[in-house]
Parts: sequence; structure tokens; C-alpha cells
Amino acid sequence: MKFFLDSAHVDEIDYALKMWDIDGVTTNPRHVQVSGKPFITVIQEIGALVAGTDKPVSVEVNPHLDDPAKMVAEGEKLAAISPNFVIKLPATEAGFKAVADLATLGIRSNLTLVFSASQALQAMRMGAYFVSPFIGWKESNGEETFNFIADIMAIRDNFGFETEVIVAAVRNARQIIDAATLGADIVTAGLEVFRDAFNHPYTADGLKKFQSFWDQTAYE
Repeated sequence: MKFFLDSAHVDEIDYALKMWDIDGVTTNPRHVQVSGKPFITVIQEIGALVAGTDKPVSVEVNPHLDDPAKMVAEGEKLAAISPNFVIKLPATEAGFKAVADLATLGIRSNLTLVFSASQALQAMRMGAYFVSPFIGWKESNGEETFNFIADIMAIRDNFGFETEVIVAAVRNARQIIDAATLGADIVTAGLEVFRDAFNHPYTADGLKKFQSFWDQTAYE
């Protein structure tokens, strides 16, 4: 399974690349807004961090756009900035069409804001490189997500679609493990979610005990 960092903070991305060898990056308008920098500035900085690698960075078109041609035009502009960029589009009728049109131009896309298996199916049919089902938002609304991801994986495998599934809006380690158990290709989460997932209180407690034993033992 691949781990993507969901962030537009350059310092966080640099840390995750160096410490965890993160496999890619996903951004969205909220992340960019929180960074406090202009959109183009932020994505250029992120692109520079992954330059010379095959690590993809998902960058989103203007969410106000609802015309496929305009989505494609902006997608072309963004894709020209870095070969690592994958164009994020919403799971709308216009977004699905833009996916297909970008594919004919050789530009990869990531269908985002996917909340049903039928949306994921249409994204795969239209040639999306990635599809991003959101689970954190659904669970916060009281919806079940394990079967949601299982259905998407079964559809992908049943028909041999090449689309990779990014389980998005991941909030905790249990969700990461559920996605991995179901065979999802990728999870994307924030820095603190990964950090918490990589740690465990028993590990910290055990390390303190071992340090105490070590300190009470002659080295030579």
C-alpha cells in the first residue's frame, strides 16, 4: 500500500518525504488556504520537492468550474507546471467528462469527493488515473464505510479497470488498516494521523523499561 500526505504545507511534505519516504501528495483548496500562500506559489513549491521522482501530486482545479472544457483548460495549465501533477476534479457530470478529455491528452486525473460506489465506477469508466472515496466525512455523518470501499475494490477488480483507489479523508490508524485489508492501493491522510498511526503507547512504555534495564547493565 502507498501512503500519500494530504497537505499543502511545504514543511510537512518535506518532513514526510525525508522521514517516511511518503509516496505522493494530495492537496485541496482548504489545505492551500491554510498555507497562507497563493495557489500557484504553493503547488510550484510542492512540485520542486518531488522533482526528479515519480511521486504524484494531486492539484485541484477551480472548484467553481462546472464546464468540462474550462476544467480541461485549467488542467492543462496545471499539468504543464510539473510532470508529477495529477489533476483533481470533482465527481460531477462535468468532472467525469473532463476526466475523459484529459485522458485523451495524456493528462492524469484524480476524481475527488467520491461518496458512492456508482460515482467511483463512472470515474473508472471515464479513465480516471485515481479515484478518491472519502471515508472520514461519511463516518462523521453516521454512514458505514467498510463496505463502501469493499464495493469499489470489487468493481475495480471485476472489470479490470486500471484506476488506483485512494482512500481519502482518513482520520485514524483503524481506517488505514481497514483500507489496507480491503486491498486499496493508497491512503491519504494528514501528518498527525500518520504520526499517531506509527506510534503506540505500549511501544513508548516498553522502550522506557528497556532503557532502564540497559542503564543497570554493564556494557563490557
